[in-house]
Amino acid sequence: MSPYFRRNFINCLSGFKSLNLVGTADAEGQTNLAPFSQVFHVGASPALLGLLVRPDSVPRHTLANIEATGFYTLNHVRADFVKEAHQTSARYAISEFEACGLTAEFRNGFPAPFVGEAWVQMGLRFAERHHLAINGTILVIGYIERVQIPADCINPDGFIDLEKAGSLTSAGLDAYYEAKKVGRYAYAKPDQPVSEIE
Repeated sequence: MSPYFRRNFINCLSGFKSLNLVGTADAEGQTNLAPFSQVFHVGASPALLGLLVRPDSVPRHTLANIEATGFYTLNHVRADFVKEAHQTSARYAISEFEACGLTAEFRNGFPAPFVGEAWVQMGLRFAERHHLAINGTILVIGYIERVQIPADCINPDGFIDLEKAGSLTSAGLDAYYEAKKVGRYAYAKPDQPVSEIE
């Protein structure tokens, strides 16, 4: 198969993925913004998220900024700015915030910029970097230090209604989807039927 076909095909096999814009700034305050679909839960206590970064054989401003300052943000993408979010994957000589028309918000002394247009925003502190020998990919693990989500998107039990928040999902390298909940079910037990909890 051609490299182009292989890249698209393999990148779709794992299914739908989360979609985040990662906001960073360098030591001089120059901002950077890039889309990532490889963000995943590592632990709840302490609150940790993992971020996979492609091999750093070429300059990776996101990774360099995280390591230089120790902070970064994750911002869910919504349909009303998905084209601008996609465009941040292009290489610019200036900040992707400025080039793509998105708002960089520095809040309450946090050193990395949030995306003003995002409804779900997280501020993270760098914890660990791991090199995956098999292909050179970098795994970054961070502590979640700040979260901003509309109050009406958080259920009494802590469940976040990502559909209501408008958070998009992605497939492959260039396709974006709106999520629709099929159901939410109670903790499974062998002697009880499946039951919806809302």
